[in-house]
Amino acid sequence: MTEHLNRTTALTDPLDEEVAAPARPALRVVHESDGIDLAAAEAAAGQFLAALGISTASESLRGTPGRMARAYAELFTPRPFDLTTFPNDEGYDELVLARRIPVRSVCEHHLLPFVGTAHVGYLPGARILGLSKLARVVEYFACRPQVQERLTKQVADWLQTHLEPKGVGVVIEAEHCCMTLRGVQATGSSTMTSTLLGLLRSDARSRSEFLGLTGAAS
Repeated sequence: MTEHLNRTTALTDPLDEEVAAPARPALRVVHESDGIDLAAAEAAAGQFLAALGISTASESLRGTPGRMARAYAELFTPRPFDLTTFPNDEGYDELVLARRIPVRSVCEHHLLPFVGTAHVGYLPGARILGLSKLARVVEYFACRPQVQERLTKQVADWLQTHLEPKGVGVVIEAEHCCMTLRGVQATGSSTMTSTLLGLLRSDARSRSEFLGLTGAAS
């Protein structure tokens, strides 16, 4: 799976051309894959259930293979979005933090869901980010077979590369069905991961503020 990025041209009012610099083009983020064959996925789901001794002959189970195929296709397909940024005209240099962003992904080892919340923050540089885009970036990397450790680092690294802030911090806390519903059956347990970059890693005060606000320091 690869990510496809392209630029879209922003429209500006001709009357503003003499007093304002042209708007920076937004970064279009689109997830590319080898394609989805729902018919083949439905057939394979039916064979999978049959191999486990589960008959799909009844009325209530007849459509289950198709529902399985569509459900996983949805879980593995993030929505495209524009990475909208704006000039940091006021020179804002304090922490920007979006807390409790919902996370839903699928463990790549058992293909069982893990769900939880992400806290994503950054110290602005030359540009600030539309707040909803922090949640979009989390969704972008969560909608694929994942491990939580990689997901946490991918979100942080991507923001550091494309936003160029002074620092980035990501904390994810999630409950994994592969741990709570099978195997050890550790019901109620959760896993916490973090990635800190730039000043949020190197500066003790900034790191402490971020971890305190996310609750990771408690």
